[in-house]
Amino acid sequence: MTNTAFWDRIAPKYAKSPIADPGAYEETLTRVRSYLKSTDHVLELGCGTGSTALKLRDGVSAYAASDVSQGMIDIARANPGAEMVDFRVADAALTGHEDLKVQAILAFNLLHLVPDAEASLQDIHAMLPKGGLFISKTPAIGEKWYYRPMVAAMRLIGKAPFVRFLKVAQVDRLIENAGFRIVETGLYPPTTPNRFVVAEKI
Repeated sequence: MTNTAFWDRIAPKYAKSPIADPGAYEETLTRVRSYLKSTDHVLELGCGTGSTALKLRDGVSAYAASDVSQGMIDIARANPGAEMVDFRVADAALTGHEDLKVQAILAFNLLHLVPDAEASLQDIHAMLPKGGLFISKTPAIGEKWYYRPMVAAMRLIGKAPFVRFLKVAQVDRLIENAGFRIVETGLYPPTTPNRFVVAEKI
């Protein structure tokens, strides 16, 4: 099963799933909002069913949000207020985003799901202007040994997509190696850990 087929299949269930840690989620949104300007044009990659896009849209001038899954985007477009967001089907390699000029690119819970995150980060860097921001949050599940056998078993029965077992230091290094300067990091929540990174194109 391809990653796209997997996400299409689980989209309805995903849309109904509660946020695992609402406090950590809201803290992340607060930090993201502190960097976005009212004049910014923003692109969110891997937006899923669009809940984060709809929460952040009011704070910026324009907001595009994409996902590789048509099923996810169909649900996103059915949400109240969806007309304020440019929801589109596109992948993390930025194919399908050529018409956009943005000052910030966001990617939440995405980098560990992208087989060639290095190439995607190079594309993200190329798309941003000097001083543009890449803001991400990535589950660094490589920090917990038990995730690897658990995910492997789930993949055998079609219950999990491709997953990369990144550690916190690896997340930071991937972003820096793409040509970004990291300006803020955090773990929200620290027990997972989910690596939050704000990085500037230099």
